[in-house]
Amino acid sequence: MRGLIRSLGPAVARADPREAVRAGLGAVIGLGLAGLFVLSPAVDLQLGLYLVAPFGATSVLLFAVPNSPLAQPWSAVIGNTVAALVGVAVCLTVPDPALRIALAVGLAIMATMLCRAVHPPAGAVAMTAAMNPEAIDQLGFRFALAPVALGTVLLVIIAILYARGTGRHYPFRQFDEANRHGTADPDPVERLGLSETDLEEILERYRQSFNLGVEDLARLIGAAEIRAAAHRSGPLVAADIMSRDLVTIDAETPISEVADLFRRHRFTSLPVTGAGERFLGLIFQIHLITRAREDALRLDRGFVAAMKRLLDHDRARPVRAGDIMGVAGPRATAQTPVGALLPLMADGGVDAVPILERGRLVGIVTRTDLVHALARQSLR
Repeated sequence: MRGLIRSLGPAVARADPREAVRAGLGAVIGLGLAGLFVLSPAVDLQLGLYLVAPFGATSVLLFAVPNSPLAQPWSAVIGNTVAALVGVAVCLTVPDPALRIALAVGLAIMATMLCRAVHPPAGAVAMTAAMNPEAIDQLGFRFALAPVALGTVLLVIIAILYARGTGRHYPFRQFDEANRHGTADPDPVERLGLSETDLEEILERYRQSFNLGVEDLARLIGAAEIRAAAHRSGPLVAADIMSRDLVTIDAETPISEVADLFRRHRFTSLPVTGAGERFLGLIFQIHLITRAREDALRLDRGFVAAMKRLLDHDRARPVRAGDIMGVAGPRATAQTPVGALLPLMADGGVDAVPILERGRLVGIVTRTDLVHALARQSLR
């Protein structure tokens, strides 16, 4: 009985409220723009430019679950259009309402699956056509072009722009797409030794092709391997591997001095502290390069000239460490398990994690520290 009750509860993980707002706002913008500028909220049987109810379901997929294979442009546009064609054909040939609706939806499912364009709202598109014989008599197969195809294309374009504007990736990445560095190597978390064909066979074997893309499967397997490696790291905690004798700077340290410290010690990061070793932020080498590039663009200077200006001691108010340090990165305590630090550094997004005790900096764990620790564990 307990198992039955649990099976009736939510089947998905708890949603981040910010993600829920992002998805809902995307649907408001998508349908709002479509209804305001192109598709009329009222039925227009002259031009066929009007909103249909299935666009609401399409918006759920495009803005709430954009990584789903069912939400990708091919599935959305082709799926809705093919379903509309099927629905119109059935509506024009089958007089009985109940049989017409059932046939339209069933045949639409078959057609979209054969076209590799399964899109759940497509069933509603076919049903909409079958339930409105008067409108179909006037529009005919134009219904598939406008409003269905045109409206779906418009929603997809808005979803692409909205995803980019909110830091999401839609359409989803392909397996052989360049990584974040623009090179052909997969991201570290996706270097599995499995080919795209291998991953496709896994999805087909477990009948998950419609629920998960090859790229997402690669990321999940990679994340699982990292988590398993973290479990094998044993009882190690940050205090066991962190660097303790730190070179620190304060927020007023000139950038020229920061650059000298990077050159002298060959660090990849420098912690910024205040009174009593209170942690303020981290400076990475990329911060120097980014600031110089911004100066070069703003002042229309060459990059080298901008870097020299950035490091110039003679400026009236030279740039200080506090001006460019990062303050939003991950942090840990001395008792944080090494396994919890591993996923943070596996994808290249984090080079060092400060170790704090009541706001005071007591150490730092770099990617080098982590590699050495894992190497020692593997030799035991």
